[in-house]
Amino acid sequence: MERHFDEELKELNLQILKMGALAEEAILGSVKALKEQSKGLAQKIIDSDTAIDGLELAIEENCLKLMALHQPTAVDLRFITTGMKINAELERIADLAVDIAQRVLEIADKPLLKPLVDIPKLCAVAQSMLKDAIDAFVNRDIELAKKVVLQDAEADRLKDLVQQELVYDYMVKDGTTAPRAVPLLLIARHLERICDHTTNIAEDVIYMVQAKVVKHHPEKLS
Repeated sequence: MERHFDEELKELNLQILKMGALAEEAILGSVKALKEQSKGLAQKIIDSDTAIDGLELAIEENCLKLMALHQPTAVDLRFITTGMKINAELERIADLAVDIAQRVLEIADKPLLKPLVDIPKLCAVAQSMLKDAIDAFVNRDIELAKKVVLQDAEADRLKDLVQQELVYDYMVKDGTTAPRAVPLLLIARHLERICDHTTNIAEDVIYMVQAKVVKHHPEKLS
């Protein structure tokens, strides 16, 4: 029975890894759609959300089954409950990628207001954070999880740069730019929220491994 339980935990690990990969692909695809002003690619990201939602439900059901059948304790219980929380965070990340794709549909027929500089940088930060957060979960890597948490400040900085430029250099000077500026503002906000959810994943990993709550307590990272 114990060996069977170990195999089921490994399968849960793989499911969450797959969920993370799908979420990462959705982020990259939505920003690529923005860069290329591609309605087709944006719609593909929107359509792919159904499969992600299905996997999220399967993972949640698997976690509940493992708790009901095996009544795990201590480390195993923290792993399963953390898996459930990470699963929910990844589904929300994928939803935000869909939100980005929907903003792309709004502006794809219009010339870009400005060359994209900080939004791709913010996307790269989000992608790096998500990859590291999933790796930290799979490998129980506390130091990598801490690195992710500390990266969130850079995401906030880049979002603020996008916001300041679009508002003060464009919208304030020329109100007619708003229909093209607002979707870009929202895209930056969506990416920053993706980084927030990824930070939550990293904080959950720290709790899973060390049973230490660092959410809202950055001083506990050291």
